[in-house]
Amino acid sequence: MAEAGQHRPERLRETAAPPNRAAILLPWDKSAARLLNGSARSAEARLAEAVGLAASIGLVVVHEAVFFIRAANPATLFGKGQVEIAGASLRAAEVGVVVVDATLTPVQQRNLETAWGAKVIDRTGLILDIFGERARTREGALQVELAHLDYQRSRLVRSWTHLERQRGGFGFLGGPGETQIEADRRLIGDRITRLRHELEEVRRTRGLHRGARRRVPYPVVALVGYTNAGKSTLFNALTGAAVMAEDQLFATLDPTMRGIVLPSGRRAILSDTVGFISDLPTELVAAFRATLEEVAEADLILHVRDVAHPDTAAQEADVNAVLDRMAKEGTLDEDWRRRALKILNKADLLGGVAAVVQGEDIAVSALTGEGLDRLLTVIDERLAGQLQVLDVDIPVGDGARLAWLYRHGEILHREDGDENVHVRARLSAADRARFGQL
Repeated sequence: MAEAGQHRPERLRETAAPPNRAAILLPWDKSAARLLNGSARSAEARLAEAVGLAASIGLVVVHEAVFFIRAANPATLFGKGQVEIAGASLRAAEVGVVVVDATLTPVQQRNLETAWGAKVIDRTGLILDIFGERARTREGALQVELAHLDYQRSRLVRSWTHLERQRGGFGFLGGPGETQIEADRRLIGDRITRLRHELEEVRRTRGLHRGARRRVPYPVVALVGYTNAGKSTLFNALTGAAVMAEDQLFATLDPTMRGIVLPSGRRAILSDTVGFISDLPTELVAAFRATLEEVAEADLILHVRDVAHPDTAAQEADVNAVLDRMAKEGTLDEDWRRRALKILNKADLLGGVAAVVQGEDIAVSALTGEGLDRLLTVIDERLAGQLQVLDVDIPVGDGARLAWLYRHGEILHREDGDENVHVRARLSAADRARFGQL
C-alpha cells in the first residue's frame, strides 16, 4: 500500500449509463481510522462500502480512488497535488457527481466543486439521500426530513457564493436551489420547528403503543447491527415475515415488529431496527432517536454481525460505540451489554456453523436456517432467566385472577383443591408486582 500523502493506483470502470456517472474518493488517514474505535479497518473495505452506498441510490460508479493524507487541508481536505491528480481523472471519466467519503466543511465542498467542475457531496450527504429514499412510514419521513434540514442549514454560510449549485428539493442530487441565504435559513428554521413538534406527537403515539405492549405483555427482542449484516433476513427467518431484505446497505430504516413463538411456547416480539454504520452522521443519531428507543425498551438485544466480512471486528466496535453513546446520553441503560447476545450471521460463507469459533456467541446462517433452532432456544433461556417464580393460592371463585395469570405468565404447575387453586407461574418482575395489586 502506498505511503501517506500518495494515492493508490486508481481504477476506471466502463459503463453505458452516463446520467449519474459518479466517482468515490476516500481520504484515508490510517492512524485516525484505527483510533476511531480501537479496531483496525482496511481502506479497501471502507471504499467498497462507499461504492455500495452510492450504487444503492442509482449512482453509476465509474471511478474510485484512495488518497492517503497526513493532515487535512482546511481549504480542500486533500493536498493541492491530490486535488489536481483527482481532477484530471474525474474529467477523463466524465464524472458528474463526486462522493468524498468523509465529512466536508461547506468551504471545502465549495472549493472542490470549483476545482473539479462537478457536484460534490460528502458521506453525510450521501447517507441522508439514502435515508430519504428508504423511509416509508410517516415517522421515518419526518425524521429524515429533519436530518436533511439540519444538514442543509449548516451549508448555508455566507462564504457559499455559488448557491446556484446548491441542490434544492429533498435530496442533494436534484434541481437548482434558491439564492437567498437568509430567507432560506429562516424558512428552514421554521420548518425544523414544525417538524420537531410533529415528531413529538408521533413519538408520544409510539410511547402509548409501547405501554400497550407492556400491558399484554410480551418480552421484546431487538435486532441491532451494522448495515447489511443480515438483520432483516434473520428477522424474516424467525418470524416468517416478508420484510425487505436485500444485499443492500440500509435496506431497513423504519422499525418493524412481529410476534414469535419460542420453544417453551412463550411468545415474544421481535423488532428489526435501522442498521448502524461507521461515522454515522450526528444528525441521524438524533433524528432516529425514536427508532433506537425500541432497543432501549428491549428485554434482549441481539447484536447481529456479518462474521464473514473482513471488517467484522471494526463493525462490531462501531455498533457498540453508538450504543455506548446512547447510554451516555441516558437513552439506554449503562449495563446494556448484560442483556445483549452476539449473533454471528452468514456462517454459510465460512463453511457453516461448525466452522465458526463461537464461545458464548451464537453462529447462524439466516439464509440457510442453520443454527436458528439453537438461537431460539438461547433466546428462550435468556428471557426465562429474567422471570420470577410465583407460588400462590387463588380462591376457586376468583376466576379473573387465575385467567390473568394464564394471560401474563407461564404456568409451571397447577393443583385444584376444594377451596383454592394452587398455581406456580413464571412472571416478569413488573407483572408479579401487578398481580399483587389485583
